Amino acid sequence: MQDEQKRMLRSLVIPGIFVIFMWLIKIFEVIFNTDLEVYGLTPLTWRGLPGILFAPLLHANFSHLSANTLPFFFLGGLLFYFYRSIAWKIFCLIWLTTGLWVWFFARGDSVHVGASGVVYGLASFLFLSGILRRDSRLMAVTLLIAFLYGGLVWGIFPQLFPHQPISWESHLMGLLAGTVLAVYYRNSGPHGKVYEWENEEDEDEDENQIKEDNDDKPDDTGQPGGTGYNYEYKE
Repeated sequence: MQDEQKRMLRSLVIPGIFVIFMWLIKIFEVIFNTDLEVYGLTPLTWRGLPGILFAPLLHANFSHLSANTLPFFFLGGLLFYFYRSIAWKIFCLIWLTTGLWVWFFARGDSVHVGASGVVYGLASFLFLSGILRRDSRLMAVTLLIAFLYGGLVWGIFPQLFPHQPISWESHLMGLLAGTVLAVYYRNSGPHGKVYEWENEEDEDEDENQIKEDNDDKPDDTGQPGGTGYNYEYKE
């Protein structure tokens, strides 16, 4: 039980560090009255390239940051707990792939900031990966994601938020990135146990073969079918 608790705590370290860093950045902006959104992701511009790395760490305001904090921390913890052998790889690829695709395909007149794209990537990876691997524990994670974050899917439709500065492109690209990675790495990391069951006919054939082999063995008198022992009875 203690080992599981330690493993659970370790799985929260990495997402926890990122969350702390996000909050420190926003507090720094407020204290020094500065705006680091200039390092956000502006599509198809040279100055927007650093945003592929830095945009998920930047947020428009505390409300925006608060909305991303819990799902980022929770979904990141699930990734590092259940997929620890490939967690770092998946985490980094979701981060970079989402940012790169947003840089290529998003609106060119907007600056994109926030960790919501990564959140969508983590959610879609955890959801689909549990289905593909057919593992009972991972399927439970799939159901949990569907229950807690099923409503995230509406965030990819800009028509539902016509007057809100929401980066639906980040949401969509994150969702696609997580989906692609779940399919591509479906054979890596944890899997369900595979049980092999022998057919009854195969078992009968094996038993018959053993019996025939025993029947062919000669006994001490040299006659086949013996037991291999010669008994003498004396009065």
